[in-house]
Amino acid sequence: MTTATLVAGARHRRRDLKRAWFGWLYVLPFLIVFVLFLVIPLGYAFWMSLFRSTLAGGEHFAGLANYVQAFTDPLFLGGLGRVALYGIVMIPLQMLVALCAALVLDTLATKLASLTRLLIFVPYSIPIVIGALMWSFLYSPRFGPAGSLFGLFGWDAPSLLGPDTIFGALVNVVTWQWSGYYMIIIYAALRSIDPAVYEAARIDGANGWQMAWRIKVPMISSSMVMVLTFALIGTLQFFTEPVVLRSVAQGSIDASYTPNMYVFALAFNYSQFNYASTIAFSLGLVVFIGSFLFLFLTRKQSGLK
Repeated sequence: MTTATLVAGARHRRRDLKRAWFGWLYVLPFLIVFVLFLVIPLGYAFWMSLFRSTLAGGEHFAGLANYVQAFTDPLFLGGLGRVALYGIVMIPLQMLVALCAALVLDTLATKLASLTRLLIFVPYSIPIVIGALMWSFLYSPRFGPAGSLFGLFGWDAPSLLGPDTIFGALVNVVTWQWSGYYMIIIYAALRSIDPAVYEAARIDGANGWQMAWRIKVPMISSSMVMVLTFALIGTLQFFTEPVVLRSVAQGSIDASYTPNMYVFALAFNYSQFNYASTIAFSLGLVVFIGSFLFLFLTRKQSGLK
């Protein structure tokens, strides 16, 4: 190996090292924010979850005892079961609405399609709290339009926020809020399909229904899996909508209605910060395991090995 080759190799290594340092320099601001506002708070919260605080004994190390208590806590398990039931109903409903809307919009080639797409997406652009407050007004038997409409006939308006109807009321709010977002993802995947595939299907005699369910849907399976994953994680973290509706739901929603609401109540109503951290990490573990299992079972559709 000649001297010139060695010199050229050294220069090349120095140039690569310089580029690597420049790359880290550009990423450094994000890393600082990420560590300060995510990694360190999470680490501190996990450390808190390993301790117990009592009036008599003060704070002492409890190890995994808090986690054993969490997974035998009927309030936490009841909240998990409740959000699981919501997921069984809400996720298929949201997917069906988003998929049908995206398939219809994909077949339209007029200016009306752009306007319709925007109108479907608008609910997602509205802050969740504002949307939930709006629906609480619409659901109100005294102040909402239902009360005025039924009052014209001298009837009492139905209680849409009662114990027997709160489930459907929340399903409606969440479906209205998120279906437009999922529709945009599915619609973008549909627009990426090569038009030549449709031409070949038409030549083979496929009609619109067959083209939609036998060609389009299978070809966007990876996007569908991604949307389902988002919906699964969002459902397990159900919080804002029931919190907002709780003030007008006439006792239909309690403080442990969902796991996130239970964490909030433990921390800010009862000052049980250690156990609240335990419940939060237990929920995170359930979300991680559920998401991992779902992606594992759908790895062929999602393109994962």
